[in-house]
Amino acid sequence: MSADTTTTSASDQRLAELISRLGAISGDEPPKSEAPTARALPPELHDPSNPFVPWAPESLAKANLCENEVEAIAMKYLLARGTATGHETAQQLKLPFRLIEPILRALKSEQLILYKSSTSSGDYVLQLSDSGRERARRYAEVTSYFGSAPVSLRDYNFAIRAQSIEHQKPRQKALTKAFQDLLISPGMLDKLGPAISAGKGMFLFGYPGNGKTSIAERVTKAFGPTIWIPRAIGVDGEIIRIFDPVNHEEVPLPRSSPILNESNIDHRWIRIKRPTVVVGGELTMDQLEITFNRATGIGEAPIQLKSNCGTLVIDDFGRQKMSTDQLLNRWIVPLEKRYDFLNTLSGKKIQVPFDQLVVFSTNLEPKDLVDDAFLRRIPYKIEVKDPTEAQFRELFRIMAGKLGIPFDEAAVDYLVRTHYLPTKRPFRNCHPRDLLLQVKYYCEYLDRPAELTQKAIDFSVENYFSIV
Repeated sequence: MSADTTTTSASDQRLAELISRLGAISGDEPPKSEAPTARALPPELHDPSNPFVPWAPESLAKANLCENEVEAIAMKYLLARGTATGHETAQQLKLPFRLIEPILRALKSEQLILYKSSTSSGDYVLQLSDSGRERARRYAEVTSYFGSAPVSLRDYNFAIRAQSIEHQKPRQKALTKAFQDLLISPGMLDKLGPAISAGKGMFLFGYPGNGKTSIAERVTKAFGPTIWIPRAIGVDGEIIRIFDPVNHEEVPLPRSSPILNESNIDHRWIRIKRPTVVVGGELTMDQLEITFNRATGIGEAPIQLKSNCGTLVIDDFGRQKMSTDQLLNRWIVPLEKRYDFLNTLSGKKIQVPFDQLVVFSTNLEPKDLVDDAFLRRIPYKIEVKDPTEAQFRELFRIMAGKLGIPFDEAAVDYLVRTHYLPTKRPFRNCHPRDLLLQVKYYCEYLDRPAELTQKAIDFSVENYFSIV
């Protein structure tokens, strides 16, 4: 074989690798059977609810990162920090030191960073040179982000599919446990169960104060307890933050695990409780798209990405700033197909999973809010009805115990007989808690032990129902 042929073959191979690399970063490459940074969990740590684990990458290629990406983030970090050791830089990027060490050495040889001093552990204190600061500033003009190295869109999509709520299918026992802190009838549980197991979306409707939001917030507990999400994903050099401390709760790894520990996990991913994202009347159309800060070049994931593998609750549906038609037209396809399309800052359209149970909670009749076409795509419409008198009394007993107020059956008889039955006032699930809190604060004001006296009950009812 001639030298020219050998050179051409090598060039073709490098070109093919580059094309594959670009496809992996952008998410255009067809999904493979296994993500580069994930493999099966050892049998002794197998969790049927979530087999996905992001193992530490063995190379930048297996992390779907290129040297330029890592270089840019490291240099912006040093620009902001001033000085940092090599290991501190690796910790900032959430990558093993052995993966970024060659890049730091290359930057040193190009005189873009300097070794200011050494540490007792053999590490070096790094500092940008003048030319290094200039390059870092150019990187920062594109995006000022210098956090965790991003995860590729392909790896993110793989992880969501692996941890999908479609794999969960909670049974009656799991549902009973999830709702154990709520007084909820077996009949209501039997209605909720198939809807949650299907994961196709549901309407919860009924009068205010009967616990629709409380029910919606507990739905996620019926699914597996934890998932892994990336701190950020990268699409063609653009950074989109996924992890949100407001909506996500980190679950640290157990210290006792001999195999699954901090040293062999890809720290670009974070372990969280399956998310429950609740939005109400403040919801706008902007929150359904990637929102980019043009000053920093950093994108913030929309609520549907933040709620993937969990539950998204649209509370008080019908009272958002945009019309219900706008919201439903935006989501009518994702709800059916279970994927969504989002636009990046550059205008590229990317496909992402739409993998959550969407719960529309409303005080209004669903048929008065949306048309038949949309109602067909939300197969479960569950009315949360007023409690019976017996359930109301049981709620009173439970809440009295939680608030430290001695329960008095005669006092509840007086409340029902005097303030409910004569006026045909409907029982609501929120009334026992709200009235008992009024009693508690009334007694505290009088510097007396909390007690269900007729006077305290009359005072509470007059305050609570004065304009109801």
